[in-house]
Amino acid sequence: MRRAAVAIAAGAMAVSLAACGSAAESGDKSDKSDSAAKKGDDIKVGLLLPENQTARYEKFDKPLIEKKVKELTNNKAEVVYANAKQDASLQNQQVDTMVTNKVDVLILDAVDAKAIAGSVKKAKEAGIPVVAYDRLAEGPIDAYTSFDNVTVGKTQGEALLEALGDKAKDGQIVMMNGSSTDPNAAQFKEGAHAALDGKVKVGREYDTKEWKPENANANMEGAISALGKDKIVGVYSANDGMAGGIITALKAAGIKVPVTGQDAELAGVQRIVTGEQFMSVYKPYAPEAEAAAEMAVALAQGKSLDSVAKDTVDSPTTQGVPSVLVPVVSLTQENINDTVIKDGVYTVEEICTGKYKAACDKLGLK
Repeated sequence: MRRAAVAIAAGAMAVSLAACGSAAESGDKSDKSDSAAKKGDDIKVGLLLPENQTARYEKFDKPLIEKKVKELTNNKAEVVYANAKQDASLQNQQVDTMVTNKVDVLILDAVDAKAIAGSVKKAKEAGIPVVAYDRLAEGPIDAYTSFDNVTVGKTQGEALLEALGDKAKDGQIVMMNGSSTDPNAAQFKEGAHAALDGKVKVGREYDTKEWKPENANANMEGAISALGKDKIVGVYSANDGMAGGIITALKAAGIKVPVTGQDAELAGVQRIVTGEQFMSVYKPYAPEAEAAAEMAVALAQGKSLDSVAKDTVDSPTTQGVPSVLVPVVSLTQENINDTVIKDGVYTVEEICTGKYKAACDKLGLK
């Protein structure tokens, strides 16, 4: 079945973004001062994550990166952490503080990819390399790791079409994209449109401020009012947090239609179990986090990235950035056992609490 667990290879993006001579570029970007090049395991890694509303950052990304950095440095490295709480100005200040405190390398997941460019430049001028994490920050970054974001959007769009079946011909969908300040959101949107355009009518489309569920909820209420509840056959939601707000609005209007998501958040997985949400995109965070840690430690120690980064990408400001692109999986009721449970992201007990137990039993989750 098309709903079965299928790893979506990042090859298409990698091929389109790969540049000849990437090894040379990787070597160039690894050049640092003599003092940095002499660093051993006793390094200081700055970790800057964008927000704490999405469960993944505090539950997965942070501990996974910290664990891998420790493993790579014989438990000698220090990880200095800051969360910007969706505030781009605060994140700029956090970068400045880490530069002042002389960290050896930064792992940066930007709140606003453009707004952070000046701070990335400051870090570079201070001899501190920057690994762009999950979002392709602008400025002179040294490395990048994320998922194939266009493929994420395509995966969501294709899943929605599968769920709609013949209804795609007659009804309208609502597209709830992510924040306009997030470059990933633009790529998700691009991939979704590639799958959906010409196959279903988009009745309303929104860029959701700050990815906030309450903003998605308000947008969805507006779409229902504008289109009429009998005209909406499905909703493209760029992530699980927004899907929660969307589904609340749909329920209040007495509408039950397929809704997509992303991040395999616990609440999203539980909604998939009950059928309230059709799918999510499961992004294995461990490979992404481990790649970021490996590149950060190598850069801090003045080593080449050739053995880690097999691809390159171009940002609006920097060409040929050594990169690691991680595959993703379409998560539906059919493959919860084989994905988030098998990988240890959640236990059955965590998913199948109280009101979800009967639905879990029906799906055979164990």
